[in-house]
Amino acid sequence: MATKTTDPTIIKKYANRRLYNTGTSTYVTLEDLALMVKDEEDFVVYDAKTGDDITRSVLTQIIFEQENKGQNLLPITFLRQLIRFYGDSMQNVVPSYLDFSMSSLTREQDRLREQMANAFGSTAFDAIEDQVKRNAEIFDRAMRMFLPFGPGKEAEGQATRPAEAPRSPASADDLDALKKQLSDMQKKIDSLAGGSRE
Repeated sequence: MATKTTDPTIIKKYANRRLYNTGTSTYVTLEDLALMVKDEEDFVVYDAKTGDDITRSVLTQIIFEQENKGQNLLPITFLRQLIRFYGDSMQNVVPSYLDFSMSSLTREQDRLREQMANAFGSTAFDAIEDQVKRNAEIFDRAMRMFLPFGPGKEAEGQATRPAEAPRSPASADDLDALKKQLSDMQKKIDSLAGGSRE
């Protein structure tokens, strides 16, 4: 196993779709890159001909390969919702929200594993169910804060508007205000996440 460094490993992708690890001077596969991700070894993938950074598309390809092997992590409803956000006025908010969600899940996974290691029988399942509920509540509150205009601003206990109710289109000023609030919202979300761990 290669020694981890602060600099990401450079991977070059050639026209024949072969991937070359410049750190080990060997050709690698998507499976090798998946293992590097799991080992928390950072890497960047460049197109060997153009020099373009194609890391995002290669990581997406790794996910596609894993999903095709039957290791389904992404629910169909999530994929549909994600596709709907492309080109939507909320598109700029989605990456921050997903980053927060995954960071929160990563922080909580150690705690959840600990609970499962100390639990037996149905207690382990209770711990999982409890954690899922907590995360869902945190994410719901976070999303309400990300939507300062429209249905998300309604009182917490109030029912949401029917699907057919018209939503006013977001103006440029609304989007600017939303972007400005993101850093403050992140602090509030972190505070909510911290409070749920008592």
